[in-house]
Amino acid sequence: MTSTTIDAGVLGTGFYVPERILTNFDLEKMVDTSDEWIVERTGIHERHISAKDVPASELAYQAAVRALADAHTKPEEVDLIICATLTGDAVCPSTASFIQDKLGAVNAAAFDLAAACSGFVYSSTVAAQFIKTGTYRRVLVIGVEVLSKFLDWEDRNTCVLFGDGAGAAVYGPVEKGFGILGFDLGSDGSGTGALGIASGDRGRALVEGQKQNCVYMNGAEVFKFAVRAMGATMKRSLERAGMEPKDVDWLVPHQANIRIIQSAAKRLALPLEKVIINIGKYGNVPAASIPMALAEAAGEGRFRKGDIVVLAGFGAGLTWASCIMRWAKEDL
Repeated sequence: MTSTTIDAGVLGTGFYVPERILTNFDLEKMVDTSDEWIVERTGIHERHISAKDVPASELAYQAAVRALADAHTKPEEVDLIICATLTGDAVCPSTASFIQDKLGAVNAAAFDLAAACSGFVYSSTVAAQFIKTGTYRRVLVIGVEVLSKFLDWEDRNTCVLFGDGAGAAVYGPVEKGFGILGFDLGSDGSGTGALGIASGDRGRALVEGQKQNCVYMNGAEVFKFAVRAMGATMKRSLERAGMEPKDVDWLVPHQANIRIIQSAAKRLALPLEKVIINIGKYGNVPAASIPMALAEAAGEGRFRKGDIVVLAGFGAGLTWASCIMRWAKEDL
């Protein structure tokens, strides 16, 4: 007796960022830094900042509405909502539950997934498993962050890096041989002290003197990990998909640092014209970074049906994740 699995891929995408823009020149007035210093080391020129009274779920809702419209999917047709975030509305209930209610996705299960900047790729692979088994037909995956609420605005090493925003994708059944073809997920828990938010019993204890509920980061350690992890995870995903770097048409990397992005592209021998880069406009928007870049590129018509697209990221945990997909959406 043979079993048949269903291939799962992206049916639609959308993203949303708050209106307020904080430039490097604005930051020069707040902390001891400069536009030149930030751009040279990170590639960031500006980032979007959410209003204090606007929660993550509102940004996520806006991105979700756009993704559902792009996928020609009604809220009541959604079977599951997965929200990847570090900065949700509450510890409990899940941010996904708030999103479900606002969308009117009355038939959807909903939960959050915490894997930091790797969260969207983690969530996408989870969505694919539900679809492959035939359990669900429409899964809404959202990455959202309002990290500005968790920054020490006196710490020039972290406050210049991050921004707020949300990206979403609707996953569903696609043609055989399309969608997610291979993936790789991982974590090195020994690196928990390198990057995170100083909250909770363990988080507060990891970094002595760190302001409570604020981001902490050992930049040098994270950079070394990221360069190593990005190359390794993409290689494993390609092997599992039965592909080689030369088969890749597009790379959509986590937008953390332009030098890390350039290193990832070099590993694939991919020209930067084939790498989706929007870090200059948005900064690092942890779990939302990859879906925002994916949605922006898709909206610009960059992808063609059949293109091989690689998603790859890394984050606190220390986590890493990548997946290989054959783009299934028709360019309408």
